[in-house]
Amino acid sequence: MYEHDVIVVGAGGAGLRAAIAAHEAGADVALVTKLHPVRSHTGAAEGGINAALHEEDSWDLHAYDTMKGSDYLGDAPAVEAFAKGAPEEVIQLEHWGMPFSREEDGTVSQRPFGGLSFPRTTYAGAETGHHLLHTMYEQVLKRGIEVYDEWYVTRLAVTDHDDPGERSCHGVVGYEIRTGEIAGFHASDGVVLATGGLGQAFDHTTNAIANTGDGTAMAYRAGAPMEDMEFVQFHPTTLPSTGVLISEGVRGEGGILYNAEEERFMFEYGYANNEGELASRDVVSRAELTEVNEGRGIEDEYVHLDMRHLGEERILDRLENILHLAEDFEGVDGLAEPMPVKPGQHYQMGGTEVNENGETCIDGLYGCGESACVSLHGANRLGGNALPELLVFGERTGRAAAAGGDIDPAEIETGPAAKAEAGEVDTPVAPGTVGDPEDPVLADGGAQAADPAAVVEDAVAAEEDRVDALLERDGINHAEVRADLQETMTEHVNVFREEAGLKQALRDIRECRERYQDVAVEDPSRTYNTDLIHTIETRNLIDVAEAITLGALAREEFRGAHWRAEHQERKDDEWLKHTLLAWNGGDPELYFKPVILEGEEQTYEPKERSY
Repeated sequence: MYEHDVIVVGAGGAGLRAAIAAHEAGADVALVTKLHPVRSHTGAAEGGINAALHEEDSWDLHAYDTMKGSDYLGDAPAVEAFAKGAPEEVIQLEHWGMPFSREEDGTVSQRPFGGLSFPRTTYAGAETGHHLLHTMYEQVLKRGIEVYDEWYVTRLAVTDHDDPGERSCHGVVGYEIRTGEIAGFHASDGVVLATGGLGQAFDHTTNAIANTGDGTAMAYRAGAPMEDMEFVQFHPTTLPSTGVLISEGVRGEGGILYNAEEERFMFEYGYANNEGELASRDVVSRAELTEVNEGRGIEDEYVHLDMRHLGEERILDRLENILHLAEDFEGVDGLAEPMPVKPGQHYQMGGTEVNENGETCIDGLYGCGESACVSLHGANRLGGNALPELLVFGERTGRAAAAGGDIDPAEIETGPAAKAEAGEVDTPVAPGTVGDPEDPVLADGGAQAADPAAVVEDAVAAEEDRVDALLERDGINHAEVRADLQETMTEHVNVFREEAGLKQALRDIRECRERYQDVAVEDPSRTYNTDLIHTIETRNLIDVAEAITLGALAREEFRGAHWRAEHQERKDDEWLKHTLLAWNGGDPELYFKPVILEGEEQTYEPKERSY
């Protein structure tokens, strides 16, 4: 067994920042990650980092833009903590050596991004995430923080109390990809989940193949609710053949969207009639798909993004890698012709319910980054707000974990405490048989032992039984289940959602869950067994896909990225509340808690959202 004060699971932007903060707070920290840190999906972030750095800008303007972008479903304490903390984090990155793009006078460059009232997006060419990862990984190495590279965490070691609010997390169980060893990691102070997104629940996504919702699903099964899972962001500019992201920086620099009739269509849509291509991502995605659905798409699939008018010098200076992506994946020369683009799954606004210090309802379990929901982004994330979220809440969460949760400011109620005051609802579609059977492949639970080390040891034994069963029995391959799951999510739980389609998706997902009970791993080896890894990941995808679909069915309104054909209005009188989903042994229980619109500095009154 490996022992540290704080275990950080995942080594993307949030995990690296949390580890550095915990180390600076005096903790013995370890990063446990299924990918080498600089291969984490944060490296694919192209656009930039929002922060109010200019003397004519201010954190409260950033906070207002963020709340407006969230369609008033962000929580004010998180929004204000974020906007106040972002400038300090960007300055810290610059001091650590982040190679930001700069103006002629040497100041860090900032450009416009969708939904922003001021050009506050800092960037490093079009490879901002790549440079951010390398900058912070250097700091991890400099501090001598232990990195367990290519260890896939598959289970939390949590005490088995009936009430999740009485449970404690004492560590995790990891599978070493290189050797096949299954081992426990005991955390005396806290476990931080920073495992990233869940894009592989869809078959057209900007997300890496490793983004399978691992941390969100593990925390859910351990008793930490998922929050606002129905809010999935679809980025408006992805390459049709692969889902590879074309940065919002292209539109920030002045790129233009055209339909098949060579019309610049964005100003025809009411929500975007002032900002056009720089409206928020949900608005632009719906506009593009409307063009396609009404017969004005190119090859009935995509639209064109044109940056030729920016000039070769400017493109090569600020967007050179976009040229390479278009050429490599679509065979298009962006200097001579427009690029094909269409919406693709990009970001999960929801995740494990946490407060602004990353605390869950389970003692010793924390979360930050895309796998967690601090309720910053609400119903829609603004471009350029993801990377500063990793920094601000990664730092706060790492510091809180090192302190064992004994940290100010005042907590936001989470888990059962919030549920006691919330209205519960019936599951929108009768659950049927959705609970896992008594099967060691699927069994998930903690140990009742009072000794923390024994809790971890029992979790290791349970995981060994699960892996042995997967390797030794005959059954179907997980890939069949995953493909069907991705197909129904892309068809029915996409940008446009209808009740009949959502109900069909839920039936399909639950059929996938039943079929998953018969999965087996064809590769019998214990080393570099990607078949085993993908099989375990598929179970996590089933859990998060079900949560997304249940939330989408329950929320009968149109808010942010959540569009419902039968409910075309934002209903503030009914739906200014967060959707939460509790595991309950496999029978999901849906309930709500109110949005917090009153911050320390100002109250955010819901207004019509237009750009």
